[in-house]
This record gives sequence, C-alpha cells and structure tokens, in this order.
Amino acid sequence: MFEAFIVPDGLDGVRVDRAISTLTALSRADVQRMLTSGLIEVDGRSVTKSTKLGVGQRVTVTGTPAEPGPPGPQPIDLDIRYEDDDVLIVHKPFGLVVHPGAGHVDGTLVNALLAFDPAIADVGQPARPGIVHRLDRDTSGLMMVARSPEAYDGLVKQLKARRVTRGYRSLVWGVLAEARGVIEGPIGRDRARRTRMAVVQDGRPARTHYRVDATSLGGGASELALRLETGRTHQIRVHLASIGHPVVGDPVYGGRRGGDVGDRLRLHSEFLSFAHPVTGETVERFADPPLDFAADKEALGFA
Repeated sequence: MFEAFIVPDGLDGVRVDRAISTLTALSRADVQRMLTSGLIEVDGRSVTKSTKLGVGQRVTVTGTPAEPGPPGPQPIDLDIRYEDDDVLIVHKPFGLVVHPGAGHVDGTLVNALLAFDPAIADVGQPARPGIVHRLDRDTSGLMMVARSPEAYDGLVKQLKARRVTRGYRSLVWGVLAEARGVIEGPIGRDRARRTRMAVVQDGRPARTHYRVDATSLGGGASELALRLETGRTHQIRVHLASIGHPVVGDPVYGGRRGGDVGDRLRLHSEFLSFAHPVTGETVERFADPPLDFAADKEALGFA
C-alpha cells in the first residue's frame, strides 16, 4: 500500500491519525498502529499520533497495518467486590478504559484482569476476554466479569434477556418535570458527528428508568437514580441529553458548564443484581459513588 497527499486547508491543525482516517479507508486504530511502526511520514519524518498537520505538508503512507495482538497482563490494582471461580464483580475507577482499542493499546481493565487471572484469556472474545458488558472510560462503578466460559455464556444470555439489574447514580443539570419516569428513544450513530451517539429514528430500541432523589437549592441540578432496561452505547448520557438534562461534566453531550464543578462525568454504576450463571443464586453488590461526587453535590447546592 502506498498513498500520498498534500494537507488541504480543511485539515489544517488536525491530528495526523484523524486526518488520515478521514482521507483513506483506514480506521484510526489502523493509523495509530502504522504510526507506531513508522509506516507514516510527514515531510519525510516519522511522527506520533498527536502530531497536528499544517497546510501544504506532504503525508505518505506505506505498507499495511499490523493486526493487533491479544491483550497481555499488566500489574494494575483491582478493586474486587465479589469473587468466586466463575464470576468477579470489580469496581472500575473513573478514567480506566475497559479494553484495548483505538488510542488505548494497554493500561486497561482487561490487562489488569489478565494479571489477576491469566485463565480469563480463554473466556469470551479474544480482544476483550472476560468482558460481558462495559462502562465508559469516565463512568465509575461496578462491572461483572466472567472467569469461565460457562459463566460468560450465562451472563451474556441474562443481559440479552434483560434479567440483570443495573443501577446507576448521576448528577444532571436542571430539574426534571416528573419525579420519576421512563426515557424511551432508539439510539444509533449521530449522522452529523460519527463519534457520538444520538436518539435516531432507525436506532436500536432503548429504555432508561429514572427517579429524582434530590434537587439542588435554586434548581440548578438534580440527583437521579437510574436503571437500564437496555444497554446501548452511551445510553444514559444520550437519553438524559435528549430531554435537556445532560449529565454534569459530560464533555460530549453538553454537560460541561464551566467553573470548578462538572470537570468530570458524574455517572456511577452503583448496583448490580443477577443470578449466578453456575449456581443460580442471586448475587448483589452496591457501591457508593466516589468522594468527589459528594463534593460536587455540595458545590452545586444540594442540601
């Protein structure tokens, strides 16, 4: 493969990985692997993925992207809230990516899980072993992990049948019209911005249940308890933004309002309940939000 182009006005100041994925059939993950391998040059020099391009520069792409290898173990601390031979419940901190992908080839929850139990490498999908559901990087809280193929199959079936209870806690901007309700709207890719999700007519069905637990003095924000009936990408964030109440601190869906409050996403997975996939017994765990969640509540004027 060989491609070359001169950077046009429309890509001035754009990161090289984003620019090349825009102008070619390569994904950003492919581009990033090629940059690491030295297969992409700007004006004859190797660059990193964060390099920003200037108008008139010459970009050359040679070779083909290498296939990513399976994730490996890394000694990263795990906060384990439940453990047996088949299932783990872990508490994922804010900022930790669940599995390797574009821009995050290591340092993920999966790498930590493989260091804790190497046998997880043979459970589920090779690129994301043990993972049956995900949390966004900036969402904290509880996640189920499968340690055996039997547990993996059982948990996936429960999720598809909507028999897993997943409870969340969030701070959102504004006061909702109803004290409790259901937000229903199909979710798919935002046609204008493909990196975002949106409520779209031809999206996948999605339902989010909410309850208002508190409102700040002055009505600037609300604290919600939420329950997922479905599990679409960014579902809670998209649904709340669609009704005019984005999650505090959400940089993608309108939750950043400036100031010292809301500099990180205020969404936390606080509750999990499911039937153990091997024994059939009910497994439940609860996790309080992180301490800075309470600090934001105080700053927003909650009593």
